[in-house]
Order: sequence, then structure tokens, then C-alpha cells
Amino acid sequence: MATIKVKQTGSPIRRPESQRKVLIGLRLNKMNRVAEHTDTPEIRGMIQKVRHMVTIVD
Repeated sequence: MATIKVKQTGSPIRRPESQRKVLIGLRLNKMNRVAEHTDTPEIRGMIQKVRHMVTIVD
């Protein structure tokens, strides 16, 4: 399966609790941390919800 690498570039401070939980679900809870996930619609939806705090890394 294809994989996606996601890097956290924004801080969850002053963000809604649901967005903080999404970052924890993506295994991102500190700045500049990178996590690798399988490319599924669920992961894409999570990335879409916090797109202002993460970037896709090649």
C-alpha cells in the first residue's frame, strides 16, 4: 500500500480540542515531528481537518 509522511508545522495552542485529538491520532503532538501512515480515506480526512498545522513530506 502507498504511504504518506506527515510533518507537524503548526502549534495546537489555542486550537479546538477536536483538532488536538486529531494530531494525537496522527501521532503528531510536538512541532516538527514526522509520522508515516498508510494512504487511506480516513487518514486523508484527518489531514484535511488539520491542514493548517501539517504538511505532506516526500
